[in-house]
Amino acid sequence: MYKVFIQDRPIIFISVDEISNYDGFFISHSIGENQNQFILNLMSDLPKEIQLYVIGQNPKDEMISFFKNYDIIEAAGGIVKRKDKYLFIKRNGVWDLPKGKVEPSESTVMAAKREIEEECGIKNPTVNDLILITYHTYTYAGVPTLKKTFWYELSYDGSKKLKPQMEEGITKVEWIEKDQIEKKYNKTYASIKDVLDQYFSE
Repeated sequence: MYKVFIQDRPIIFISVDEISNYDGFFISHSIGENQNQFILNLMSDLPKEIQLYVIGQNPKDEMISFFKNYDIIEAAGGIVKRKDKYLFIKRNGVWDLPKGKVEPSESTVMAAKREIEEECGIKNPTVNDLILITYHTYTYAGVPTLKKTFWYELSYDGSKKLKPQMEEGITKVEWIEKDQIEKKYNKTYASIKDVLDQYFSE
């Protein structure tokens, strides 16, 4: 299963064998830009509570084919825990988790650590296990782009002092207790909700 968020709504690519595991609207995908546009229009027309599933022989190949005309970039970030609190940022008016683009010379682990340090003003968090990988699309300079983001769990025992990276549109950085996360959860992106759901279900 591969899930790609488009304007905060997912298209989910699955195999025929996986159909019984899901409930929603199913459509088979035959390669072609005309059908791609039909599927995108269908997604926007469906009620938000109905998930759209695209069925193919190989979900990964179907996803790659569907977004073949998109620029693809990789990013990395994560959930940072310090004692009993978790690190959240507010970027462009929306609560989010710190992340950023992977540079050509970096691994995703290196990028996650660097971006979190830069965006939040902390030093030397420890990168632990991968939580999951998310995909979402956006348009940059008129070019459709597919972002693949690697999300890690991190631990941190340094100073609780934070400094938002204002030039990246980050206006707040906060340590949040677990019982307060729901307030941020209801004011964030659907892809971030997936990261939080996966992390706290483990």
